[in-house]
Amino acid sequence: MRMMQEGVELNAARHNVLNAAFYSALLAKAFALAARIQEGLATLERAMFQAEETGERFYQAELFRLAGELKCSGNSDANAAEGCFLSALKVARSQQAKSLELRATTSLARLLAKEGKRDEARAMLAEIYNWFTEGFDTADLKNTKALLDELSE
Repeated sequence: MRMMQEGVELNAARHNVLNAAFYSALLAKAFALAARIQEGLATLERAMFQAEETGERFYQAELFRLAGELKCSGNSDANAAEGCFLSALKVARSQQAKSLELRATTSLARLLAKEGKRDEARAMLAEIYNWFTEGFDTADLKNTKALLDELSE
């Protein structure tokens, strides 16, 4: 993680914006796996700020989604996480980024299910899942299918 963090910081110092959001997302995931929630959120916050400054928004939806995931695993309230997931959905839809929309919808559906809104979660998840016609062996679609099956029980 230290090397990843140094790489992200070096890119920022050099004003290298190419794929900066992607690398920041990887670093935030690493922080999440190490249960270093605040550091992950700070990394995402810097990446979002940089995306606004540079206009590089190709991975913006994933930054919002990861912030929601980190807030779910931390002690943040569910409303904050839900807001992040909704922002991720809005960006993904505006960019017609269906894979990122799938991830954001899956994360939001998981949160809604925890809140007892299983029918709402299942409906939104089924809609995006049924949009896909191939790639059902990918991790994202497998995870979505597993959650759909769980919500259908």
